[in-house]
Amino acid sequence: MHRQPLLELLERHAAFDAAERASLDRMIRFVRETPGCFERSNAVGHMTGAAWLLSRDGRRVLLHQHRKLGKWLQLGGHADGDPDLLRVAMREAREESGIQGIEAVHTAIFDVDVHEIPARGDRPAHLHFDVRFLLRVTGSEAYQRSEESFALAWMTGEEIDVLDTDESVRRMNRKWKSAPLPAPCTGPIA
Repeated sequence: MHRQPLLELLERHAAFDAAERASLDRMIRFVRETPGCFERSNAVGHMTGAAWLLSRDGRRVLLHQHRKLGKWLQLGGHADGDPDLLRVAMREAREESGIQGIEAVHTAIFDVDVHEIPARGDRPAHLHFDVRFLLRVTGSEAYQRSEESFALAWMTGEEIDVLDTDESVRRMNRKWKSAPLPAPCTGPIA
């Protein structure tokens, strides 16, 4: 079953708080019960992959001010049929930032969240079952804004604390600030 690797990742993930636990339980049920969970055409909702993208030294995170939602959020997007959500998160981080040198800090899930996307145009409201991974830039940190963003910015945890964003971004920030920093990337800057 193409959903089994994701189910195994989800079942190994330890939720940080009660809100994440509720999202994790809901997500596991959704993946088990929904063969088309990776398809954007699923009217109830679909899987998305996202990146908590760290700078080379691990001290800043790249966020974008989402054009459709107006909030500062992590980079990420639709699976569009791809069951490998780490690959989706890396693809979306590259597309939305223009940064090509990106690696996974580890392959375990960093965070999960289920949230509603409001109706827009002919698209009804639906759910995003968002699986987030901890990624890091390995080359140049210079970014380019895509059509999906009003702006991008490298931010410290303290800057994120005062940002207009949602609670799941605040949770990821608390996790990141409470964890040891990954070793700095020491490879050449591309």
